[in-house]
Amino acid sequence: MIGRARLDRLPRELFLLPALAIARVLPDSGLGLYLKLAAATLVVLLPGSLLARALGRPSVSATLAWSLAGIFGAGAIVFAVHGSLDLAIGLYALLGAAALAVVLLRKQWVPRRRPASVILLGVLLGALLWHVAGTLDGDALFHLARVRKLLAFSDLHLRTLDEFKDGGLHPGYAFPLWHLLLAFVSRLGGVEPGRVLLHEASMLCPLAFAAVYESGVAVFRSRSAAFAALLATVALFALAGGHGGSYVFLALPATAARQLLVPVVIALFFWFVRRPSRSGAATLAAGGLALAFVHPTYALYVLIPLGGYVAARALLVRAEVKRGVAALAALVLPAGAVSLWLLPIVRETASHNPSDAELAQNLKHYGDQLVVYSLHSYRVAAELFARTGAVAVAALVAVPLAGLARRRRWAAFVLGGTVTVAALTLVPPFFTTFSDVVSLSQARRAVGFVPFAFAFAGGAAVLSRRLGGWVLPVALGAGIGLQLAWPGDFGGSPGDGGPALATWIAAVGGAGALVAAVLARPERGVLDRPGSLTALAATLFVLPAVVSGFSHWSAPPAPRGLTPGLVRALHRYVPKGAVVFSDDSTAYRIAAAVPVYINAAPPGHVADTKPNRPFARRNDALAFLRTGDLAIPRRYHAQFVVLDLGRRAPHLGLPQLYRDSQFVLYRLPLTQSR
Repeated sequence: MIGRARLDRLPRELFLLPALAIARVLPDSGLGLYLKLAAATLVVLLPGSLLARALGRPSVSATLAWSLAGIFGAGAIVFAVHGSLDLAIGLYALLGAAALAVVLLRKQWVPRRRPASVILLGVLLGALLWHVAGTLDGDALFHLARVRKLLAFSDLHLRTLDEFKDGGLHPGYAFPLWHLLLAFVSRLGGVEPGRVLLHEASMLCPLAFAAVYESGVAVFRSRSAAFAALLATVALFALAGGHGGSYVFLALPATAARQLLVPVVIALFFWFVRRPSRSGAATLAAGGLALAFVHPTYALYVLIPLGGYVAARALLVRAEVKRGVAALAALVLPAGAVSLWLLPIVRETASHNPSDAELAQNLKHYGDQLVVYSLHSYRVAAELFARTGAVAVAALVAVPLAGLARRRRWAAFVLGGTVTVAALTLVPPFFTTFSDVVSLSQARRAVGFVPFAFAFAGGAAVLSRRLGGWVLPVALGAGIGLQLAWPGDFGGSPGDGGPALATWIAAVGGAGALVAAVLARPERGVLDRPGSLTALAATLFVLPAVVSGFSHWSAPPAPRGLTPGLVRALHRYVPKGAVVFSDDSTAYRIAAAVPVYINAAPPGHVADTKPNRPFARRNDALAFLRTGDLAIPRRYHAQFVVLDLGRRAPHLGLPQLYRDSQFVLYRLPLTQSR
């Protein structure tokens, strides 16, 4: 029986439950919407927080890992029994209740560890992101459609969430783990799912700040160096490009995986390496499982620099081999299991082991980002590494400095991680084989897994030791100069994004520094100083990028979408789960607006698998617009047709349910009436 002493130690997080109840009655706009989303997000993370504390891992990173692992378990049961989202929420709540019981029964109280000041900075940036969220477009519509189906259908299984009634699973999102999290937030907060996807980035921003900071603490064992790594990360991904950068898309799985879950995995990896334990291994495996389901290729990519760290650490200090291998195993096992599960789906894609014609088309499409020697020999362009601006250039140039701190874990991570990623992407035989396995589209993204932030922070620590107070004017001057020379290129090609020389300094200089550090005698004294001077120097360097980023802080123009009248008509006349036929662009938006299936979507937003046939579907839609042949939508078992009157639209003798100046909605009988 839980005594009063235990009840007095109830976790403060439980106060989130009444806070959510209060927030649900607030308005669905402005501050009311913000508080609803904040309360719902924190309540969704509550079971994971309790489970992390029960295991003695009370950190933001462990909370995120166990929250997503718990949601996966609940979702897997629901999909197996064809249950509902409410059942998944109930199962997840039971997990939280069990963890709470363990927390209360523990003899030793485990204090919380939260980087409060860092989280507060994340809250401030999140509030600023709210104002540049703009409108949903692009990939966001695909993800919104999946979240809507999770909320609408009571008989859920993996195929329920497909775009097409006769299509197949998306290899990147076959298990909708991140979509489940967003659906949980929508259901618990009573917030329309479109608003969740639009503004959830503001809620996730503080968590991203905390995860990056914790990864810095785990790698450097220094708060100052961790803060420098956080500054570099935010400058690279949120500020350098202006308009909120990639942080404005934190609610989307790919961005959340890269900016939130990859730092979580790095933090858990290095905490385990420093102090191995069963709970640490389990938590690391939970983080790896979450990353593997949210974005499978990124779970593989993060292994590249971490594997490089293990090898470099063994060479530099001849230690921690068993710990490193054990940590890698904790990540490889879930990632490998997910990859094996996805393998049959991946084999159906056109980009897996592509034909020569498909490969030639891909090489042409990504030609600006590659150096192509022949159809079967190519590599990433060196300019791609430094395209994100001044901080990326500085980080690359700073990589060889890690050789001066050979006994530090951060040095092994920077040297081993950078050299490994560079070898994989800059050496044609390696990159060609790699792209055949994961697709060229995904393979080029591996350059983003160079440990930029850690190279930047480590370089600042070394220079702070070498230059003393002079590092401050040097940092400010270098920051201004590099920002003026290479502000970054955030378009479709590397162009003027950064100098190729910086990449070769990192790759060749890093390899040389690694060899020199292995052969050198152990250094005397400490050659890096991760203290307040390091944090201040990093702040001065990124200041020009911060000023530039906030000077371009605005929302993108709203794209042309569905009219409000059409959306209301779709909700009124079209039952959930029906099939709606239209041109690919309009159909794509319809699926995001209401929980229905469609006939086609823009091929760039569709997994190119044999069941999906994205180009054939588009051609069928175009043929229907030319001919008005109703046999075409009937082949897709469509019950409704929507025509965009701004395009060349045929005249249809069908029952008209709605019409405005832009769209018309028809009901399509399954057979011709006599």
